[in-house]
Amino acid sequence: MRSEVTIDLGALRRNAKRLLEVLDGSELWAVVKANGYGHGALDCAEAALGAGATALCTATVPEALALRAELPEARLIVMGPHAPREVAQAREARIELVVVDGEIPPRVPVHVKLDTGMGRWRVAELPAPDRDVVGVLTHLATADPAFARQQIERFREATEPVAHLTRHVGNSAATLRLPESRFDAARCGLALYGLSPFGTDPADDGLLPVLSWRSEVALCKLLGAGQSTGYLRRYVAERDTWIGIVPVGYGDGFRRDMTGAEILVDGERRPVVGAVSMDALAVELDGRVPAGTPVTLVGDGVLLEEHARVADSITHELICGISPRPTRSRRVIVDS
Repeated sequence: MRSEVTIDLGALRRNAKRLLEVLDGSELWAVVKANGYGHGALDCAEAALGAGATALCTATVPEALALRAELPEARLIVMGPHAPREVAQAREARIELVVVDGEIPPRVPVHVKLDTGMGRWRVAELPAPDRDVVGVLTHLATADPAFARQQIERFREATEPVAHLTRHVGNSAATLRLPESRFDAARCGLALYGLSPFGTDPADDGLLPVLSWRSEVALCKLLGAGQSTGYLRRYVAERDTWIGIVPVGYGDGFRRDMTGAEILVDGERRPVVGAVSMDALAVELDGRVPAGTPVTLVGDGVLLEEHARVADSITHELICGISPRPTRSRRVIVDS
């Protein structure tokens, strides 16, 4: 085994319950697009529904169709644009669609997305009432409270005439920080997976990371002063230094710009050094360790939020970028 990604479905269920507690009566709709943010859409969907989520949100009709095949009774909502040929598929599969151009497809439940500041998919004004319209929504552009509150107020004013429809605005950040965003339902993705929408420690908001990623030291070698490891000699030892080679690289999703990130080697934080290659990375050690020494890339206190800061990226991008190559396993814990 080169590396293994473990998904803790018990943690996901606890995150769902935490979000429901914060929502205080509003529905939780679990966002499981992009294969559940790389965690496995079906497993995460089932866990979220079991914990009290009442709907599942995807980005595309094919994503929703794949879930419908396994979850015949789940409420499924496609948040992204759809092709005309996909309308019939959605109708047959009882999938709800989001309208972003004002055109209401017949005989399929739709939600109309209003532009309040995101400036992307959505309409500028609500269309005339239609019996197939079951909800209205908007998409917050930022976690900055000032601008988010402006968007929320614009949405509230624009949708008062259709307040009998399901109104949904909140994402993970707004759910946790802005009570006024909650309306009838909130669409939560990142927080459901135990990742902070604020780039901080998820525990600050009562969240538990769902994904962990582990490997081992495949080779330990001593570099003499002036010797290097990896492509382009980006790491040259200033003195005799032990280096561990871990069989994980950007081909697995550990990106080249994560050089300098700290990972655990036998429980101790150690820096990744040199150029991350496609199939391996190097970690600086404070002494010799045997081959097979455990390595934690994410988990056990090593937060993906830390890696995102090193890579000047966001957790969404890093988590979705873990490739299918690592072995996958899941923990199914019965909640007390």
